Amino acid sequence: MQIIDGKATSQIVKDEIAAEVKQIKAKGGKTPHLAAILVGNDGGSETYVAAKIKACEYVGFNSSLIRFKDHVSEEELLAKVQELNNNADIDGFIVQLPLPKHISEQKVTDAIDYHKDVDGFHPQNVGRMSIGSPSFVSATPQGIMELIKRYKIETSGKHVVVVGRSNIVGRPMSILLSQKGYPGDATVTVCHSRTANLRELCLQADIIIAAIGSPEFVKADMVKQGAVVIDVGTTRVKSDTTKSGWKLKGDVAYDEVAPKCSWITPVPGGVGPMTIASLLQNTLKAAKKEVY
Repeated sequence: MQIIDGKATSQIVKDEIAAEVKQIKAKGGKTPHLAAILVGNDGGSETYVAAKIKACEYVGFNSSLIRFKDHVSEEELLAKVQELNNNADIDGFIVQLPLPKHISEQKVTDAIDYHKDVDGFHPQNVGRMSIGSPSFVSATPQGIMELIKRYKIETSGKHVVVVGRSNIVGRPMSILLSQKGYPGDATVTVCHSRTANLRELCLQADIIIAAIGSPEFVKADMVKQGAVVIDVGTTRVKSDTTKSGWKLKGDVAYDEVAPKCSWITPVPGGVGPMTIASLLQNTLKAAKKEVY
């Protein structure tokens, strides 16, 4: 069993970006600028946005954080999105999810200029990604593809089982891994909470991507010997052993599954750090007008 180290890989990616930004600045080019809109005080969102700002600082990007109270109106939020769309200095921006229930996430996503949609959630980017055209790919799937590539994990002809069908991870992963080229050329099965023979399908998988949002859902009896397991889950569970009173659990029962794997991502330190690294990659592409 070998560990796919997302923390170390994300550091390499960030160092590559920092070196490129340094060159851009030395030639008098524009400093990439990432903005984030944060609504309310969700603990997970606060942590994630703070990490994004820190990462921007590290690679030499400019960053802006726009905060709203959780009772902000949908109209006011959409007006801010439009303002960022029209701000030539901002290359890319995100609206941190989840949003309060009175605001339509889809309406907000649709309102973002897809040229600046570095989260890759806009239908224009999702559609282009699905047919293999240049696009901003959502950060978590892109981060997983980067890990597969950098660890030289074989995907051609392999059976990949994606556990989870979300628009943010499950569906994009199934499309990316079934496309021509590397990493890709895999046969992909998408499973979810209603899949009748989930265990049997997982046992057939050469690669399992667990993105169902249920702590330690994937057990050892669902994984065949030598499989690659990529754990996307990050659920906060109460813990008496940590200072914060909680710890992160993945969708995979790591201690019992790991010994059966050829490769596995830990939680934390696996896919999570790559999500931020991918967001930085997308922002740099946006600044360089590489996609559109």
